[in-house]
Amino acid sequence: MTTPAPNYLDPQILARVRGLELRARLVVEGYLSGQHRSPHHGFAVEFAEHREYVLGDDIKHIDWKVFGRTERYYLKQYEQETNLVCWLLVDASQSMAYGSSTISKYGYACTAAASLAYLIMQQSDSVGLAVFDAQVRRFLRPAGQPSQFKELIRGLEEGPNTAPTRLGPVLHEIAGRARQRGLVMVFSDLFDEPANIIAGLRHLRYDRHEVVVFHVLDPAEEEFPFEGATKFRGLEIPVEMLTDPRGVRDGYLREFNSFRDELRRGCRSLNVNLVFLRTDQNLGLALARYLAHRMQ
Repeated sequence: MTTPAPNYLDPQILARVRGLELRARLVVEGYLSGQHRSPHHGFAVEFAEHREYVLGDDIKHIDWKVFGRTERYYLKQYEQETNLVCWLLVDASQSMAYGSSTISKYGYACTAAASLAYLIMQQSDSVGLAVFDAQVRRFLRPAGQPSQFKELIRGLEEGPNTAPTRLGPVLHEIAGRARQRGLVMVFSDLFDEPANIIAGLRHLRYDRHEVVVFHVLDPAEEEFPFEGATKFRGLEIPVEMLTDPRGVRDGYLREFNSFRDELRRGCRSLNVNLVFLRTDQNLGLALARYLAHRMQ
C-alpha cells in the first residue's frame, strides 16, 4: 500500500491570492512579451528616452516634434515588456521537519511556494525551483509551460533530508547559476550563521536580483512554551539535553530575538524583503497580505 503524496496546493489559499498580481519591483530581463519591464531598449510599449538617429535606423521611429524644435533627427526608444523569471528556493534541511502542531515547517514552506508558483504561472511567467539543505539537492530551471508546475510539485514531494542547513553557500551557488536577472524567493527557517546568509544575499543583490526571504518558523520556536522537565533533541546537531525549560527560557528568547534582529538589519541594508511566516498562521491571509503590500 503506497502512501498518498502530500497536497501542497490548497484551493482556499489560491482563492485568496489568485486575484493579486505578482510584479517584480526591480527591472528584470526576459525575451517574451509579458507584464514586466526589461532593461533592453526596443520599440515596444512604454517610452524610455531619445537617441540620435544613425544611418540604417528605421525612420518610422523618428520623433518629428523634436526635429521641428532642433532640426536634428532623434528616435524614440521604449522599454520592452517582458516575462518575470522567478526562482523558488525551498529549505529541505532536517530542522524544517519540525512541527509542534499538524504541519511541519517544510510542509508550510512547500504550500507557500506551490501557491506562489501557481499564481506566477497563471500570469504566463516562468518559475524555477531549487530544493536544498547543505547543498542544492534538486534544481529545476525556470519555465512557463503547464508541465513545469507538475515537475515543481514532484521536486517538493521528496521531503526534508537529514542534512543541516547551509543557506549561505547555497545562495552563492544559485547566484552563479541564475544568469538571468529575476525574482528570488527563499523559504527557510534560516538556521545558519546570519553573516553567511547576508553574504549570500549580497551576492544575489549584486547580480541585481530582487530577493524575498520568507522566514518560516514554528510557534514553539518563537515562544518557547515548554513546561516541566523536557528532553530537547537537536535536529541538525546530534545532541540531547534534559532540562527544566523555565531555567533556560529567558536566555533562549534573548538569543533567538538577537538572531532575528541581525537578520532583519542585514536584509534591510540590502533592500531584501524579509517576510515572517508562522506555521499556525492562516497562509492564505499571510500571502494575500504580502502580495497586496507589493502591489502598493
